[in-house]
Formats: sequence, C-alpha cells, structure tokens
Amino acid sequence: MRRLLNVEDWRAAARRRLPRLVFDYVDGGAEDGVTMRANRGDFERIALLPRVLRNTVDVSTTTELFGRPWSSPIAVAPMGLNALTRPHGDILLARAAAAYGVPFVLSTASNARLEDVRAAVPDADLWLQLYVLQDQAISEQLLRRAAAAGYTTLVLTVDVAVSGLREHDLRNGFSLPFKVSPRLAVDFAQHPAWSVRQLLAGRPAFVNLVERVSGPMSPEAQAALLSRAMDQSLDWPRLRALRKSWPGRMLLKGVLHPLDARAALEHGVDGLIVSNHGGRQLDGAVSSIATLPGIVAEVQGRIPVLLDSGIRRGVDVAKAMALGAAAVLVGRPLLYGLAVAGESGSLRVLSGLTEELKRCMTLLGAAKTPELGDIQTTAASRFTR
Repeated sequence: MRRLLNVEDWRAAARRRLPRLVFDYVDGGAEDGVTMRANRGDFERIALLPRVLRNTVDVSTTTELFGRPWSSPIAVAPMGLNALTRPHGDILLARAAAAYGVPFVLSTASNARLEDVRAAVPDADLWLQLYVLQDQAISEQLLRRAAAAGYTTLVLTVDVAVSGLREHDLRNGFSLPFKVSPRLAVDFAQHPAWSVRQLLAGRPAFVNLVERVSGPMSPEAQAALLSRAMDQSLDWPRLRALRKSWPGRMLLKGVLHPLDARAALEHGVDGLIVSNHGGRQLDGAVSSIATLPGIVAEVQGRIPVLLDSGIRRGVDVAKAMALGAAAVLVGRPLLYGLAVAGESGSLRVLSGLTEELKRCMTLLGAAKTPELGDIQTTAASRFTR
C-alpha cells in the first residue's frame, strides 16, 4: 500500500475504501464547489515571512485556550453521521482526540449517545455542537444532558437556516435509511469491508434527539436534521436566552461578517469560530481565512477567535494563527483517517498535521505557538495583518 504522508494521501485511500455515496457525502460541498475551492485557494495565496537566527531547539505546539492546555492548536470539528464512515465513528474520533490531548466536538447529528462518548473518554475535554431545530424540546434536553455529562463548551452553529444544496447527494440518492437501488447495491458490493462493518453495526441513527435511550425517535426530527431544516426564527434575542440557559462556555460557529462578531460580543459569547461550514452551505460565500483578519480586528482580543474550513496542512494552521486565530478545527481529514484505519487513522492524521506545523514553526523561527501571531504574511491586501 502507498505510504500515507499527508492529508491528500489519506483522502485518496479513503476514496478507495468508501462507497461513492458515502465518500461524496463526506468530501463534497454545495452546488458548484466555489467556496470549497476558495477555502483552499485563499490559503495557498498566503505567503509567510520567516525570521532567521532564532533559537528553535525546543519547538512546542502546545497551546492554552480557555484555561486548558492543548498539545496542538487543532481541535476535532463537529461532524454528523460519523458512523457512516465507520461504525462507532464518534467514539473513535473522541478517543483519538483524547489520546492526542485536544478537544473533541460532538455534533447534534452524531450517532453515539453523548453519555456514551463521555464514558469512553472520561477525562477528555468534550464540547457539544448544537443545531437548533424547530422542536425546542430537543435543544433543551441536549443541553441538560450535556451539562450533566460534563461537556465544557457549547458550539452553536448559526449558518444552517436551510441546508446547502448538495447536488452530489441528490444524484447519489443519499437518504437514511438507504433506498437500495441496483447501482447502490453494486457500489456496496465493491466495498465489502465497509459493507460488512455496516451490516454488523446496524444502520446509524441520530440517537441524541431523544433524552432517553428507550424514548421514541421522531422520524420527522431525524429527517429535519439530515436536511438541516433548522429553526429559522433563531435570532440575537433568542441567542441571549440560550446563553443564559447554558452554564458553560458558548462559541458561535459559522460567523463570517465582522458586524456579527461585534453582535456576538454584545450578547455574551465566549468565542467565535470563523467558518463557512467547509463549503457545504452557501456556495459563493467568502473563505474563512479571507474574513478572519477583519473579525480578529473587530474582536480586539476580547474573546478567542478560532477557524475551520480548508485546513489541509500544518502550514495552514500556522497561516491561520499568523492572521490572529487562537486555534483551528479540522473535520474532513480526520474522517479520511477514520475511513482507512479507524481510531488509529484519525490519530495519525492529527499527528501528521501537528508534525507539519512543528516543522513549519521551526522554519519560521517561532518556537512557541503564541509567536506565530508575530509572523507576518504577504498576499492580497485583505490577508495582510
């Protein structure tokens, strides 16, 4: 087997191991993929200005955020339907994050009970991502259970009033449960290892939509979550009430406009995640890295600003931090690792990105992650900080 040296290698290996329907769900974006390409293209247009003759004998990627040390400034982003990539995917990813010493964000669209994830990693820093569905009782029970299970941080995703148009899923007939067509049956048969694992594990479900294991699972709620049919009445006054009901930290994920960053400060948010949902929502939206400097300038250090969407190399992490990000979240690359080698695959992807970052820091003359904030960049004027 080809040696897996970087995220693109893991992606190619995952493509061979997953049925097309599943790989396209994991890998694809909205409509024409304009924003997905911008996420990568804008990262690639940023150039770093290294410093020389600096002592980098003891380079460390350790980062402290929200009063906790991270071994690397890379958290595991919230991703839904991880059990479709590999059974028990949420727990396997949480274990990889815990082993590496970074936070894991459990999605509302997860396939493992949040209590079961906590039991698998009792000492880990677990965060809960929240989609606000039209049935407010779902959010209320999720928050109660997460607080009781010791989840430290709520990540409220705010860029999903409706689902992005993911035409690849429509063409593939993606739905849950699967409607097996002759084409789909052939696709599954060509991926026997994946098919056998799924058959033994049973079909994935959105198990956190109900408070009790034995509670009734609403088909309507599951369909709404799969299609990202959220509560479109969610607004800033509702956010204030939600902030009061959650005892831990609250971060907003999906912020791209500096004025929304200002409003978030006024509503008591503890941090922002600059994100365009990996290019899966509004096709044509600005890339996360392009708008990061404006949001950092608006916040002026009052709360941490994190970033996701488009991270594929350790140097991307360095670029984000040079432009003011406190840390990043990574999603798809870890699913590629999960598809190929389960927990160990995701752990190897995390490790690989961090080793790339460490090498990059050494060549930049930055021995500690805070020093990345002093590294200058050169590119189009909107990037320069």
